[in-house]
Amino acid sequence: MTTPRAARITALLAGVTIIAGCGSSPVRDGPPRTGSNTAAGLPDDPVPRPEPLARYGNGPVYEVFGKRYTVMPSAVGYKEKGVASWYGKKFHGNLTSSREPYDMHQMTAAHKTLPLPTYVRVTNLSNNRSIVVRVNDRGPFVHNRIIDLSYAAAQKLDMVVTGTSLVEVEAITFESGNGELPVQTVTPAPTEPRPPTAVDPVVTNPNHIYVQIGAFGSKANAERRLQLLRSGGLGAAAVHTDNTVSPPLYRVRMGPIQGVEEYDLLVEELAKLGIVDPIIVTD
Repeated sequence: MTTPRAARITALLAGVTIIAGCGSSPVRDGPPRTGSNTAAGLPDDPVPRPEPLARYGNGPVYEVFGKRYTVMPSAVGYKEKGVASWYGKKFHGNLTSSREPYDMHQMTAAHKTLPLPTYVRVTNLSNNRSIVVRVNDRGPFVHNRIIDLSYAAAQKLDMVVTGTSLVEVEAITFESGNGELPVQTVTPAPTEPRPPTAVDPVVTNPNHIYVQIGAFGSKANAERRLQLLRSGGLGAAAVHTDNTVSPPLYRVRMGPIQGVEEYDLLVEELAKLGIVDPIIVTD
């Protein structure tokens, strides 16, 4: 018998549109009242360069909304796929965690644990557009989000209308002698959804995006994970044999998925099974 949970996931992966739930709080952030909503006139990407650690916003440990975060001692090797959001006029002119004024028309971003500042390359997995931004703020302090982009950066990635997008974030680093990080508190970054505005149409997705729910050296262990998913009503999963490594890895994954709504729903259902470490992978 098909369970309600299985029906939700089956419908989701079959391409049924999932409408995000609306809260009772009014949306208070958004784009500027005037200005270009196309790529024309947008700033160039910043040129990465070695910089000393910011005096403020670098922890090494800080707490927001009752949760503690540990700042990375170095950005070397950082690469992650997840969900990006953006913030706009509500925060324009406010001080960032590094005490630099936030300018929504510049190519900047907020991250919970990267050292400030760090340059990162952000690629929108839905259209393969790629930008470089300078991380100078903390956030987003919202579940299942890894980076908060400035309005200008979101425009260049063509994600202003959707408000969020599946992205890959990779640090651009230099050899440097970073010192010990000072203890600081931070002001929470935005937590509200972003309203739509007019931008150019989104390019058709060139990637096949999956949610990976484990990678195992043993096929039997992968099958056990698959059985756990099926027992929880998540039947739309499969074991993918990765022969690009030796010995091969057996990757349990679901998809392909079409966007953030599907990803959020899958993460929610996986959490009910005690699986809290899924990752995004692309083919």
